[in-house]
Amino acid sequence: MIIKKLDLYILKKFLGTFFFAILLILSISIVFDLAEKIDDFLETNAPLKAIIFDYYKNFIPYFANLFTPLFVFISVIFFTSKMAYQTEIIAILSSGVSFRRLMFPYFLGAAILTLFSYVMGGYIIPPANKVRIDFENTYIKKIRETGMSNIHMQIEPGLFIYMRRFSSFRERGDDFSLEKIEGKKLKFKITARTVQYDSTENKWIFKDFVRRDFPDSGGMVLTKGEEMDTVVNMKPADFIEERKFFETMTNPELDRYIREQQQRGVGNIEPYLIEKHRRIASPFSAFILTLIGVSLASRKTRGGMGLHIGVGIALSFSYILFMTISTTFAINGNLSPMVATWIPNFVFAAIGAYLYFRAPK
Repeated sequence: MIIKKLDLYILKKFLGTFFFAILLILSISIVFDLAEKIDDFLETNAPLKAIIFDYYKNFIPYFANLFTPLFVFISVIFFTSKMAYQTEIIAILSSGVSFRRLMFPYFLGAAILTLFSYVMGGYIIPPANKVRIDFENTYIKKIRETGMSNIHMQIEPGLFIYMRRFSSFRERGDDFSLEKIEGKKLKFKITARTVQYDSTENKWIFKDFVRRDFPDSGGMVLTKGEEMDTVVNMKPADFIEERKFFETMTNPELDRYIREQQQRGVGNIEPYLIEKHRRIASPFSAFILTLIGVSLASRKTRGGMGLHIGVGIALSFSYILFMTISTTFAINGNLSPMVATWIPNFVFAAIGAYLYFRAPK
């Protein structure tokens, strides 16, 4: 489809309104965030350079991308409603341009912002989040990752471990066991009072250990000792539940992490699966919200532009609420993470289709 002057006119209004709205809300957010956290900055003696370049430099793209679908919708509602009340929409339709053709520049703008949001959320923002979250842990929330408890994990096919608790500070685990199973037969089992990671030689030290071997000929061979060095396919980072860890991984890293955890038989990876599907579903929602916005705001109503904006904001927050509820069911219930992240899009796509067919043609 050839891009015409009308398309460029609408596209310019779309993108201009969107970036102006994002800039405005980010400016307000930074002011409120600074007012809320300035006491923490002063109390912890956070360096000004770190506040600007480690925190707010990475705060801005994170929240801009987080609210992109919402402000795509509000931007479309705002400038389309303004065009409708200046009779521009009527003039465009009266000139022979179909409503379907009118949607082209809107969807082109939505495609640009969808691609922008996907690349930012999947490849650019995660490395920046590492710096931002580390700053928050150090100077704001004072959170330190302390490890995990009651760990059951398959570290490679047929090799299982258990730890009652792992301390990330000391890189030490308590009440450790390691089992090798081939088919339905237990080949050996090692239990240790503690396991300590040696970062200089990348090995684990088993202390107060007992090893039981079960040879094919039958019986059991028992070995005890105070200390044993070994190399196994695990590292301290595997046993740290970092705050919002998934936000610091790019798309390839997130996919690789999910595969590793699934191969190890680790449960409770729903938040990672939800994040994986959300990074696609959320940018794609720009198309659906654009369809709803144009269909809703292209009609003149007695309530004026304020009514359009009010309805748009209500629909936006209902979308966010719907997404929150569905992801909660995925984490705490039996709902598939993929279904949970895409249900709001399917529901609002149906709403968009209804409004599209009801819109003035």
